[in-house]
Amino acid sequence: MPEAKAVPNQITYNAAISACEKGGQWQLALNLLSLMPEAKVVPDEITYNAAISACEKGGRWQQALNLLSLMPEAKAVPNEITYNAAISACEKGGQWQQALNLLSLMPEAKAVPNQITYNADISACERGGQWQLALNLLSLMPEARVVPDKITYNAAISACEKGGRWQQALNLLS
Repeated sequence: MPEAKAVPNQITYNAAISACEKGGQWQLALNLLSLMPEAKVVPDEITYNAAISACEKGGRWQQALNLLSLMPEAKAVPNEITYNAAISACEKGGQWQQALNLLSLMPEAKAVPNQITYNADISACERGGQWQLALNLLSLMPEARVVPDKITYNAAISACEKGGRWQQALNLLS
């Protein structure tokens, strides 16, 4: 682009970072994000969402949380997509405490937890052997007006199985 004298702009960077995310290239996504200030291009929510998703796909939960923490300073407002990607990154990294913490921060950020949010959090609890927390999250879903799906129940049942709680697992089936 520079040879053709064409500021890469925000849209260009967002598309490139998103392409890196889809290709599992988290390092390249973060590199592109770091080049934006030098190019005088301001990252937005879409930029950060794509970069955090790239970290999630690469199993880089620390980087995902770091990017989330940088968003307010960049005047980028995290939304449900942002939190879902960060929670999924924590889930994949076995960081159930971090995943639950992010869920608790969502209301303050005016981000509404959805099915993806709860599924990622329940899966994080399942990975961490926290069957009681998984069941607690499942019980909170109706109040939050979120409908559990197969993924939700599979994660909760698996959490019960790992905790040796076969009665609770069977109760979820009926």
